Amino acid sequence: MSFSLRHVTRVLVLFAAIAPLVGCAPTRPNLDTSTWLIDPKRTGEPRKPNTDFWLKVGPVSVDGPFDSKSMVYRLGDQRYEKDFYNGYISTPAEMVSNATRQWISEANIFKAAVNQSNTFFPYYALQVNVTELYGDYRGQPEAVVSIHFYLTVLSTGTQNPILMSNRYTQRVPLKDNRPGTLANGLQQAFATILQRYEVDLDAGTKKLPKSLSQPKSTNK
Repeated sequence: MSFSLRHVTRVLVLFAAIAPLVGCAPTRPNLDTSTWLIDPKRTGEPRKPNTDFWLKVGPVSVDGPFDSKSMVYRLGDQRYEKDFYNGYISTPAEMVSNATRQWISEANIFKAAVNQSNTFFPYYALQVNVTELYGDYRGQPEAVVSIHFYLTVLSTGTQNPILMSNRYTQRVPLKDNRPGTLANGLQQAFATILQRYEVDLDAGTKKLPKSLSQPKSTNK
């Protein structure tokens, strides 16, 4: 009998010790899984094109541990956790690539913005590196997104084809720690980054250098 009481006491003490830690982590279901799409949409009128040539968007790379379909939570300075119950409907690389291409296409800065698999040959390319994509739960919950954009000109014959290099970090406060709230926060953060990049991209491409592969005009 005394053994049973001691055993119950130890279990209760263990639960009391871990309860605060569990309370800090995002809530998630025990059995069901949910998937989310990060897909911000541009609003407003298109801009005046700065060039008659195309932009190819891609490749997009995502640093680990943010490169899988699982949501990532930051629970300490060195502690991250993947949520295998809540994630994205496609990989972060695919979501960022599609949303960036669609946003720039609707901004109308280039004649057209095509994806990586397109067979048309563009004169400019945009490479994207996502360095952060997670929910920060060390204190006040926040959605965190960091993205680095590299605009390059193709076949220039120069050793440095990079025309623009822009890095942005955006944090969005979250009202609670539910996965759906995090998904909305990540989309808001990503949309803000695309808005900021559109302004910088438009200003930086007013006078684009010509590619060596670009056909030369003929005067008649």
